[in-house]
Amino acid sequence: MLDLKTQYAAIAPEVTAAVLSVLESQSLILGPDVAALERELAGYCRVPHAVACGSGSDALFLALLALDVRPNDEVLTTPYTFFATAGAIHRAGARVVFADIDPRTFNLDPAAAGAVLEKHPNVKAMIPVHLFGACAEMDPLMRLAASRGIRVIEDAAQSIGAEYLGRRAGSIGDIGCFSFYPSKNLGGAGEGGLLTTNDDGLAERLRALRVHGSSRRYYHDEVGINSRLDTLQAAVLRVKFKYLDGWTSRRQENAALYNRLLAESGAPVAAPHCAPFANRHVVNQYVILAPRRDELKAFLGARGIGCEIYYPLPLHLQRCFLSLGYQEGDFPASEEAARNSLALPVHPDLSSEDIAWVVESIAAFYR
Repeated sequence: MLDLKTQYAAIAPEVTAAVLSVLESQSLILGPDVAALERELAGYCRVPHAVACGSGSDALFLALLALDVRPNDEVLTTPYTFFATAGAIHRAGARVVFADIDPRTFNLDPAAAGAVLEKHPNVKAMIPVHLFGACAEMDPLMRLAASRGIRVIEDAAQSIGAEYLGRRAGSIGDIGCFSFYPSKNLGGAGEGGLLTTNDDGLAERLRALRVHGSSRRYYHDEVGINSRLDTLQAAVLRVKFKYLDGWTSRRQENAALYNRLLAESGAPVAAPHCAPFANRHVVNQYVILAPRRDELKAFLGARGIGCEIYYPLPLHLQRCFLSLGYQEGDFPASEEAARNSLALPVHPDLSSEDIAWVVESIAAFYR
């Protein structure tokens, strides 16, 4: 699925020099590289403010704190996403409210969200997820939010650089949240996260919340958390950021080749649907819908092809959320995706021969 060693080998001298520079400076927490990374990524995401933090999960939690989501509030999101999205809501003490996905895009369905909001008038915030590298359909979601006074947090952990109608992920809602987990398009050498916003006041508050709610050392206006980005991580990310658009282009080329070869193969799988509004898909994952998914995964594994299931059990059916009262059948599109989705290798270091072998193997399975 990933080949981080090949990626590292190509940039090892630059990464080593950046890391050694930080070690020699001994400015290890929120050092100059963190501030520089924040400036660079604010420009890339087309927002005035970017605030680095310890992880993508922390970014979501900090965003909820900054928007005053508190115990007993309700927050709407999708059940078909990584656990951190709903986990942050629960961690904030709020109640998770789910709405189903659009089966064409895997992202929150605005019509489904609207229907859920009619039944939950006390929802305080909404977290649409830009899953697999493509933006959710933000304009109707933003209209829904505006009409009800709901704040919007974009979970853009998988979608740095993705665009919706020319606007970058993380620039549309009140706050955008990103992850630098190593598997991401821009991945660090460990954990890391980022928040983006157009709001000066929210940016100031987020910077305080990440250091225990302190804007002056040892003076605390509110209770925050310890979620500062290590300078070492920022230094590595600044090196890799220079290559991000090139790596993204390779992912897009790989996805286009998959689309063509899978269509030609006649295999009964559904390739990703890129909705017209997702006019820059950054392809963090290339996910197909495949009959007999688990058997196919085992077959590909036996041929030395790494693949992954994102995600085998939707969040509304996870044991830890059973108290919410949801049941199987409540969100059919999410449940169908969980049963049939399979992510194929799409990283920038794949060759066209690699992709042809994956597609040939898929076709062989179904013959």
